[in-house]
Amino acid sequence: MTDTTAAKPKVALWRNRQFATYWGGQTISEVGDRVTELALPLIAVTMLHAGPTAVGLLTAAVWLPNLMSLFVGAWVDSQARKQRVMVWADALQGLTMLSLPIAHYVGAITLGQLFAVALIAGAASVFYQTSYSSFFVSLVRRDQYLEANSLVSTTRSGSFIVGPALAGGLIQLLTAPIAILVDAVSFFVAAFLTRRVKVDESMRERETSDESLLHKSREGMRFVLRHPYLKASLRCSTTINFFSFVASALIILFASRNLHLSAGVIGLAFGIGATGGLLGALLAARVARRLGVGPTIALGAVLFCAPFALVPIAGGPVWARAGTLALVEFISAGGVMLYDINNNALQAAVTPDFMRSRVSGAYSTVNYGIRPLGAVVGGLGGELLGIGPTMIAAGIGGSLSFLWLLGSPNISTRTIDDLEPVGA
Repeated sequence: MTDTTAAKPKVALWRNRQFATYWGGQTISEVGDRVTELALPLIAVTMLHAGPTAVGLLTAAVWLPNLMSLFVGAWVDSQARKQRVMVWADALQGLTMLSLPIAHYVGAITLGQLFAVALIAGAASVFYQTSYSSFFVSLVRRDQYLEANSLVSTTRSGSFIVGPALAGGLIQLLTAPIAILVDAVSFFVAAFLTRRVKVDESMRERETSDESLLHKSREGMRFVLRHPYLKASLRCSTTINFFSFVASALIILFASRNLHLSAGVIGLAFGIGATGGLLGALLAARVARRLGVGPTIALGAVLFCAPFALVPIAGGPVWARAGTLALVEFISAGGVMLYDINNNALQAAVTPDFMRSRVSGAYSTVNYGIRPLGAVVGGLGGELLGIGPTMIAAGIGGSLSFLWLLGSPNISTRTIDDLEPVGA
């Protein structure tokens, strides 16, 4: 298929009205997400007195719906308007988050509701993410993949700077459930702006066969597991996600109970540390030009996880404890950006149009589906072995994920322009 978008005149992507509209909505939504990521576990820990296992299970509930990504992706591939799916998914997440401040207002918030919110919002996110890959290639040209991923990731990194500090302040001022109102509003804004974006989705190939959803789902998984690039990428990403969620299930609990840091200080530490993500997003393309896309992905994988092993050494006065937390976040966030920006661009370049959502669904089923297991293992490890040893194991195990790339074509990839889609 000829990519007709290549004929369009080149304009700086941030000046493109359609991309800027979508980008603006996503930026607002990302800031709201950072509020919920801090507020949700703090509701469980400080208001409902949840322990490590319960917090681990709550983190797992957020990601458990990703196990259905395989089937959702197959269904989305047959939809002509992926943009519409994304809009409804954002709206549903907004309504779900809105239920928490309402329940708090009437004095009815429970741990059961937290789990319900996590599951419903997680399910809506699956529909959004599996639709996004096809929407993305309708929104930007192939030669803009790295630029677009860098811009989106830059503002995502910026949200990790602003969001946690904002969240910490709002939680201390208004309580955690009321702070989540910010996230609810951000989802509604994102839905409105995404709906206003004008993209011609008819220009992309889509699945039109009468085959069953199960058959299409199996086909998507088979494609990912046999694809020379995607199978190596999936193994590396899945390993990272398992061990990073072993750590993420415990880090807020550790900061609150073991380091005795307040919500405001935790938010500030995460916000300062998140500047590493902003730096990584700004440097990702430059590092890839110097080292090559493949080696940059491998470097990002190591830097993403290794810092978790430093968490247990935190001690001393408040500034030292918070500083260690910020340092861990800084290095890890930089690694995330080096990994994600280049790996996402590589995946977009090698995946055929008509299978994008199906491939995204199959990939996410394994890659994100492992996250609940990692969170549960983290909670149980924190309960049985202690939080410190579990964090060290997570840092070491995750940093070894790059070994999956050795011997694969991924590691030798120099530029995205060298890649072509591999047919089913």
